[in-house]
Parts: sequence; structure tokens; C-alpha cells
Amino acid sequence: MNYTLIHAAFGYWELLLILLVVLLLFGAKKLPELARSLGKASKEFKAGADEVKREIEDAASSVEDEN
Repeated sequence: MNYTLIHAAFGYWELLLILLVVLLLFGAKKLPELARSLGKASKEFKAGADEVKREIEDAASSVEDEN
């Protein structure tokens, strides 16, 4: 079984408790909007990280081409 950082940091009961607290704080109507915003933020972060990685690889390959 593959474990992610979430599995290492929290058990299932802890995640359930966090979800319950979020549900109580924001209400059931806000949860889909909150999840959608979190998904968009995650997608943008991944795109930014990929762009930085691509720029570093391009810079490294241009340095290799000069040598």
C-alpha cells in the first residue's frame, strides 16, 4: 500500500474529525465552494511548480550547450 504525506501525518479518525470541524465551521452549503477553491489553488500551484521546473531544466540545458 502506498502512503502519502497525509497518511503519515494523520490517521483516518483524525481526518474525519477535521472534516467534521470544517463542516461545523463553514456549513454544508459552503463545502462544495471551499473544495472547488482548494482544487483550483492546487491546480495553479502544480502548474507554477511545473513551470519553474521547466525553466530550471531549460537553463541547465543551455549551460550544457555552451560547454
